[in-house]
Amino acid sequence: MHFRPSSSYNADRKIWSGGKKVLYFDPQLSIGQIIFHEMRRHPQLIAQISATENTILTRQELHANSMRVASYMRSLGLLQSDVVGIIARNTTHIFAVAYACLFNGIAFHSINIQYEKSTIKKLFDITKPKLIFCDGDEFEKVRSATSHLEVKLITMRNHPSDSIRIDEVLATPIEENFQPARLEQGNDQTLAILCSSGTTGIPKAVTITNSRQMLVENYHLTTADVQYSHNTLDWISGVVTIITSGVFSTTRIIADNRFDPAFALRVIEEHKVTWIIQAPSAMALMINSPVFETSDLSSIRCYKFGGSRASMKVMQSIRSQLSSDCLHLSYGFTELGAMASINFHFDEKPESAGRVVNGLRLKIINDKGESLGPDEVGEVCIQNNQFWAGYYGNETETRKIRDSQGWYHSGDLGYMDRDGFLYIVDRKKEMLKYQNIMYYPNDIESVISEMPEVLEVCVFGISSDIYGDEAAAAVVKKLGSKLEAQDVVDYVSSRTDSKYKQLNGGAIIVEDLKRSANGKTNRKANKAYFLEVKQRSQVIT
Repeated sequence: MHFRPSSSYNADRKIWSGGKKVLYFDPQLSIGQIIFHEMRRHPQLIAQISATENTILTRQELHANSMRVASYMRSLGLLQSDVVGIIARNTTHIFAVAYACLFNGIAFHSINIQYEKSTIKKLFDITKPKLIFCDGDEFEKVRSATSHLEVKLITMRNHPSDSIRIDEVLATPIEENFQPARLEQGNDQTLAILCSSGTTGIPKAVTITNSRQMLVENYHLTTADVQYSHNTLDWISGVVTIITSGVFSTTRIIADNRFDPAFALRVIEEHKVTWIIQAPSAMALMINSPVFETSDLSSIRCYKFGGSRASMKVMQSIRSQLSSDCLHLSYGFTELGAMASINFHFDEKPESAGRVVNGLRLKIINDKGESLGPDEVGEVCIQNNQFWAGYYGNETETRKIRDSQGWYHSGDLGYMDRDGFLYIVDRKKEMLKYQNIMYYPNDIESVISEMPEVLEVCVFGISSDIYGDEAAAAVVKKLGSKLEAQDVVDYVSSRTDSKYKQLNGGAIIVEDLKRSANGKTNRKANKAYFLEVKQRSQVIT
């Protein structure tokens, strides 16, 4: 096999390194300054098409709208030390809000629309935004959650009568001789604040640095590209999409509806999308759609996905509809602010998260903190050699994830093979123990995923006083399948002689898995639902 030589291995230190990071722009410029100047270079190109609101904006129009919103913020006296809140869908003007923040050097704190009032309150209590842009759909919830803060609320759609409308903000005259702000702290300054996945307790406010790292592996984008991501600005993939579309002058397709697989497939086909980034849950929904087999995905030349595990069946189904080996599993985490590895060789190494991207270093460590060599499983650690402000207002948790040498401790278990390809095994804290034997939920998930009628699966441990963690499963079956829970239990039993790797806790069939607000499979929530069903005596054991 021949692989792109994008990483090297230091056998003495047991560290893998990506290639040298290439800088295409003046290193002194901020992301906001780059986008500002690039938008002026291509004024007549289409910047954005809304597939739901039926709007089209040229780069000149989006640039002007962004400067109007930025001028509005300046008229209110907002400083670079202030924060702007966002809790909104991908509506026509939300990206002018994001670009306005970048032009002003003000971090935006974006949170998911699905969060309940108490979570919204706790998150915005951390950053205390001066402005919050939200949809009218969530206006009352957000207003109630932030009533104790000195904050203005601006609605993006479905405007209540007593809200400030985005149209009013867009009526602001552009400041004379408008120029993007120089960052007071340089490119170490925080660009955005997102949320951790929140699968265990209240999400943390994660700062994202004004870094070029998110441009790495996207330098192939040109003005001929059409980008599409349904992910909103509270996802790192959503932030990467607006930044890359701004920097590389692509056309971006947006939509403000809830993800609908048939709609997404139609968008890809009608707009000849060339670049897409998705969560595995969206991929699973697409291949389960009745129109998937007849959809034309041949325009795609870069199909990125990541954030959680995708079954081989889902990956292979998507790959079968693509015209080339352009299905790229990407591995990273919000705290890193970019991808750590990308697999450009799905056809040769379909289960790998790929090689380390340029500018980063990776090591695998054991419980003693010692570095491990190829094919040895341990915790994945990443070093990007750049400043990170940490979790906003939470130094204790910041020190837990990033050590004094600048290594991020991911909490993920994985290994590097001898070709320098990363494989993620499971979450460190999700290891289970049955009669004192440790095992990974993914060991059993992989077996269940082999069943032709299984679309998605989540395995978790059910506590037993006698045995410890008994494996149980929530399973999503393929459209039209007659699969039953007992079939899953029996299949796992037939595939292993190990008592601890069987579904000793049982199985249930569900319409969809429980997920955190950002779409990741939530083991804790799936376990809670399983126990609820078991109480109703509907589980097969």
